[in-house]
Amino acid sequence: MTRPAAGLAAAALAVALLPALPHGAAAATPPAPPSDAKLAAEPARHDLTREQFYFVLPDRFANGDPRNDTGGLTGTRLQTGLDPTDKGFYQGGDLKGITDRLDYIKGLGTTAIWLAPIFKNQPVQGEGANASAGYHGYWITDFTQVDPHFGTNADLARLIDKAHGKGMKVFFDVITNHTADVVDYKEGSHDYLSKGAFPYLTKDGVPFDDSDYSDGKKKFPAVDAARTFPRTPSVPAAKKDLKSPAWLNDPAMYHNRGDSTFAGESAEQGDFAGLDDLWTERPEVVSGMEKIYEKWVHDFDVDGFRIDTVKHVDMGFWTQWATALDQYAARHGRKDFFMFGEVYSADTAVTSPYVTRGRLDATLDFPLQDAIRAYASQGAPAGRLASVLGDDYRYTTDKANAYEQVTFLGNHDMGRFGGFLKQDRPGAGETELLDRYRLANELMFLSRGNPVVYSGDEQGFTGSGGDKDARQPLFATRIADYLDDDELGTTRTAASDAYDTEHPLYRQISALSKLVKDHPALRDGIQSERLSDGSVYAFARTDPRTRTEYLVAANNATVPRTVQLDAPAGARYRTLHGGPAPTTPNSPYSTGLTAASPAGKLTVTVPALTTT
Repeated sequence: MTRPAAGLAAAALAVALLPALPHGAAAATPPAPPSDAKLAAEPARHDLTREQFYFVLPDRFANGDPRNDTGGLTGTRLQTGLDPTDKGFYQGGDLKGITDRLDYIKGLGTTAIWLAPIFKNQPVQGEGANASAGYHGYWITDFTQVDPHFGTNADLARLIDKAHGKGMKVFFDVITNHTADVVDYKEGSHDYLSKGAFPYLTKDGVPFDDSDYSDGKKKFPAVDAARTFPRTPSVPAAKKDLKSPAWLNDPAMYHNRGDSTFAGESAEQGDFAGLDDLWTERPEVVSGMEKIYEKWVHDFDVDGFRIDTVKHVDMGFWTQWATALDQYAARHGRKDFFMFGEVYSADTAVTSPYVTRGRLDATLDFPLQDAIRAYASQGAPAGRLASVLGDDYRYTTDKANAYEQVTFLGNHDMGRFGGFLKQDRPGAGETELLDRYRLANELMFLSRGNPVVYSGDEQGFTGSGGDKDARQPLFATRIADYLDDDELGTTRTAASDAYDTEHPLYRQISALSKLVKDHPALRDGIQSERLSDGSVYAFARTDPRTRTEYLVAANNATVPRTVQLDAPAGARYRTLHGGPAPTTPNSPYSTGLTAASPAGKLTVTVPALTTT
């Protein structure tokens, strides 16, 4: 098996015709359970959750209309939020820029564009050296309109229409946990005050626990902003009516307990870095957030939501909110509406309850991201992958399972995978870094889930950390911290535009996408582990309808490994990619066949730092 000159990094996949699947025993009284064949024939997930996402911050992708760079505001950067020399301020990207470059996004095989929040933000927060702009979209003041820095509601409608015309869905990144930082406290302190020491009080001064009401089944107590909270909320006169819808301007709609320490109850009750934390246990907040996002579903042909900061909101809220949005979308002709949440944890015991109890369709798969990084970048044994995938049962509900998880390698908060590689492999040459990057992409694309490409990763972006250091624009920049970034697979610097469809990672992702499209079992097939041994992790993807099995074996060692995989006795396999040269001109496949032994073993040699 030899590495091709470009495209897919030796991702050789074996496919075999399987014998007929076993049938269960004859019916008896009481009836026997369904046969294995009948159960296996059920689709692993419903038809409209097979996506390949491209995640993009509108401000950092392309500047289609320089006239909206200041968002219609005047003054200095502290008034407009625009400063192309500062990584914490607006750079000028907008919705028109995305619309103009849809073919570039489509060329990766993208089926769904995930937009970072596009709703109107407070343009600047903080003072002096701590000042920063809302270019990322997470400091919302007006949930009813597009931020003028990104364009207009009409620009959004046009983007969705054009994307749909090219066969791509559009997902909104939405927030229910907080708004922009507008509410302050009269005490002047922002230290968190616990419910145990400082309980909520009714308007009559009676202590109560808000968690007793979070399921919406009991009437919430009457409260008063002047005496209910441990911190006394205060809103500057100039900002008393800043937020929209108007109910968001009532300070009694927030927890008002001070800044979260991200531990214990404060993870749900505290302000996220000062952002006004909504009192999501209140029924008015639940219904208010339902109405906000139902209107976006009604007014725009949006296909689904990615939901921010999910683990910082009480579970009762999600059960009510997700159910309401599902039902609303279904009533408006979108039974396939898909919602996945950000639960920032590498522990499946933390992430999975938001699917099983919270009723979301999926979460961002931080546990698998952590395992792929450990395996592909840090050289951890295959058991790191096996342990996470072995927990897939945790996500099973009447409407969802682990096959719908949204998988990724890095993001705009934690950092880019290219940056992780440089951190984990100091001194490694570019060839090794690219090989490990390809290995990680192959694991993400060929295993269960909906893969995400973070805008710029297909161009080899790295960065020196997370947050602002991982939010480089694809258009030419003047930001010093980005100009000195190394970009993998190219001699280009951030001083130039980066829309290179010949970049080796762009080409690999495009090839992986085509491979999966040509062989749908690699996206939907039943996944089962076949080997977890040191540097090698192998699994099968099986299509029970065609009785076809695909074998994928990964090797994170720097030398080849020859292993034996369990396979149906006598089953014949052919290499789909990375094997001997095709015998038919222009054929993407090898016609050579390899048979499993009568004992049910298939011998495979897995090259270094790749999949086979």
